[in-house]
Amino acid sequence: MTSSIKTESHIEGVHRSGRWLALSVLVLAVLLVAVDATVLGLATPFLSEDLQPTGNQLLWIGDVYSFVIAGLLVSMGSLGDRIGRKKLLLIGATAFGAVSVLNAYATSPEMMIVARALLGVAGATLMPSTLALIRNLFHDPRERSLAIGIWGAMASAGAAVGPIVGGFLLEHFWWGSVFLINLPVMAVLVLVGAKLIPESKNPNPGPWDVPSVALSLVGVIGIVYAVKELASHGLSPDAGVAALIGVAGLVGFVRRQLTLPVPLLDMRLFRHRGFSGAVASDLLTILGLSGLVFFLSQFFQLVQGRQPLEAGLAELPAAIGAVAAGLVAGVVARRFSVRSVVAGGLAAVGLSLAVLTTLDQHTGYPLLGASLLVVGVGAGFSFTVTADVILSSVPKEQAGSASAVSETAYELGAALGIAILGSIVTGIYRGFAIPAGVPSDVASAAHESLGGAVDVSGGLAPETATALVSSAQEAFVDGLRIASGVGAAVLLATAVAAWFLLKGQKLEDGVEH
Repeated sequence: MTSSIKTESHIEGVHRSGRWLALSVLVLAVLLVAVDATVLGLATPFLSEDLQPTGNQLLWIGDVYSFVIAGLLVSMGSLGDRIGRKKLLLIGATAFGAVSVLNAYATSPEMMIVARALLGVAGATLMPSTLALIRNLFHDPRERSLAIGIWGAMASAGAAVGPIVGGFLLEHFWWGSVFLINLPVMAVLVLVGAKLIPESKNPNPGPWDVPSVALSLVGVIGIVYAVKELASHGLSPDAGVAALIGVAGLVGFVRRQLTLPVPLLDMRLFRHRGFSGAVASDLLTILGLSGLVFFLSQFFQLVQGRQPLEAGLAELPAAIGAVAAGLVAGVVARRFSVRSVVAGGLAAVGLSLAVLTTLDQHTGYPLLGASLLVVGVGAGFSFTVTADVILSSVPKEQAGSASAVSETAYELGAALGIAILGSIVTGIYRGFAIPAGVPSDVASAAHESLGGAVDVSGGLAPETATALVSSAQEAFVDGLRIASGVGAAVLLATAVAAWFLLKGQKLEDGVEH
C-alpha cells in the first residue's frame, strides 16, 4: 500500500515538474515575439543606411509585422483549436526561426518587407497557441493563475528587454544580428517543446472557414492601417478608404460567424459580461499606455540626450513592476476581488500618467522611474487577471479562439494608442515656432519630427541650431504632457467601467475535473 502511494506521488511529482518545464518553453516564444516587436526600432537607422529604402518602404518595414500579426491572430487561434495547438506552435516556431534568417540577410527593401510580413505570419501562430496550451496544461485554477502571471510577465519583460538587447547587439554586431538571436531560442523551443508539451485541440472543431479568415484579415488590417495613416498624415482619402474597408470586413466577419454552424470565432462568447469586460479593459489599457511608452522612449533619447541602451534601461522599472505584479495577481484577486484588482491596477496606471502631465525637459529620473514602476505594477495586475478571466470564462475547447481575441485586443489597442496619442503629440509639435534665420527646407524637415529637427540642426550656425532644437524639444514635451493627460483620462474611465463590468466576476478555485 505504501509502495503504491509512493509510486503515485512520484508520478504526480514528475507530472508537476513537467508542466512547469513546459511553461518555461512556452514563455520563451512569448518573450521572443515581444522582443521582436520592439527591437527593430533601434536597428532602423543602420538598416536604412544599408538597404536605402524610401520613406514609404521604411514605414512598411516597421509596420507590416504588426499588421499581419493583428490580422491573423483570430484565424490562427481557431486553426490551433482545430489541428492541435502544439502542432501549430512547433510549425510556427520553426517558421519563425527560418524567416528570421531571411530578415537578417535581406538585400533589398522589398525583400525586407516580405520577410517581415512572413515573420508576422509565424508570430501569429505563437501567441494564441501559448496561452491556450497554458489553459490545458494547468487544471488547478490557482496554478493556472500563476502560470498566466509568468506568461504576462514575460510578454512585458520582452517589450522592455527588446531595446536593451538591440542596443547591445548594435554596438557590437551588424543590424541582422537582432534577428539571428531568434534561432537558438526557437531551436530550444522546438526540441524541448516536442517532448514536454502535451497536444490539445477541440474534439469537434468543424471546418476552418477560409472566407472568415479573409474577412478577419481584411477587417483588422484595414482598421490598423487607417489609424496609422491618421497618425502619420491626418485625415486623408487613404485613411478613409482603409477605414471603410476595415469596418466592412469586420461587419462581414461578425455576420458570417453568426450564420455558421461551427464559426471560426463564437460571437456568443461576448455575451459573457466578464469576457467582454476583460477584453475591453485590455484594449483600452494598451491604448492609453502604448502611445505614451512609444513617445517616452524618444523623450529619453532626443530630449534628455540618453544613448539607446541607456534609454532602454531607463524604461526597465515598468517591466520589473509588471513581472512582480503578474506573479502575485492571482493570489491578490482571490484575496480581494477580480474587479478591485483590475480597476485598482487601471486606476494606478491612470494616476501615474496624470503625474507625467507635470513633465518638462529637466524632470529628474526618480519621478520618471517611480511613475514607470507604478505603471508596470498596475498593468501587471490588470493584464494578468483579465487574461485569467478570458480563459476561464470559455470552454477549454475554445481556448485558442478566446486567447486570440485577447491578443487581437492588445494589437488593436497598441495601434489605436500610437495613432490617437501620436496624433496629439505630432499635432502640437508641428506648431512650434521656427527661430529667425532657419531656411524653409530645414524648417519643413524640423516640423516633421523631433528626430528630424535634431538631424537638420547640424547644418546650422551653433546659436541657431541650439534655438531650433530647444524650441522643438519644448513643443514635443508640451505634446507629451497633453497626451499623458488624455491617456490618464482613458485609463481612469476604463477603471470605472471595469468596476461595473467585472462585478461578481471571480477566479476559479479548486481543481477542474
